[in-house]
Amino acid sequence: MQPAKQEALETIGKLPDDADMDEIMYRLYVLDKIRKGQEAADQGRTVTSEELKREIDTW
Repeated sequence: MQPAKQEALETIGKLPDDADMDEIMYRLYVLDKIRKGQEAADQGRTVTSEELKREIDTW
């Protein structure tokens, strides 16, 4: 996995020149959530689809 700063710079670099601050912040937010999800999966902090279905049924 790339360092967070490098990944952020690459993500920003792919945006159009007229991207506003809200779009930049949203892209970085999504990037952060993806990275955290990948880390959680790597550490085995996941739930099965059956567990998720049971949780949803309690809503």
